[in-house]
Amino acid sequence: MTQARIIAVGWWWLVAILSAGCSSLPSLDQQKQLVQQGDYRIHQLTPRAFLETWGEPTYTHQQFTHFFGMQDGQLIPQSRMALGESPQGWETGLAAGDALFLAYADRGQYLVFLDEALVYHEAMTPEKVHAVGKTWKYESQFKTRLELSPAMK
Repeated sequence: MTQARIIAVGWWWLVAILSAGCSSLPSLDQQKQLVQQGDYRIHQLTPRAFLETWGEPTYTHQQFTHFFGMQDGQLIPQSRMALGESPQGWETGLAAGDALFLAYADRGQYLVFLDEALVYHEAMTPEKVHAVGKTWKYESQFKTRLELSPAMK
């Protein structure tokens, strides 16, 4: 088998796997029901389900993020760990990409989405949510025009 053929077969397998994964999302109404029940299923909920159920978050943030992949499918943002630390139970899984963060102070929820799917959630006190939001606001002061440009996203 030639190298080009191997690459083509690999590409089609990747497309098939991604297509199967995307089709497994519950309908938006089912997602909203899960959110209302407090059942925050990893890789099963989209930002839209939370926005339509809870309304606008107290804080939003978007940035390229590195994640630790856990055996249960959860992706823990590197920013949630102390510098040089890794989560307990983590072995070798890693991921990275443009992540969307939604933080709801009134609900005490910190949510992280990668590729339009929930990959991490954490219950926080309202004070902690506000502290995270202040950090995001502070960091945004130092973004370059290229990072802020919608054309570059």
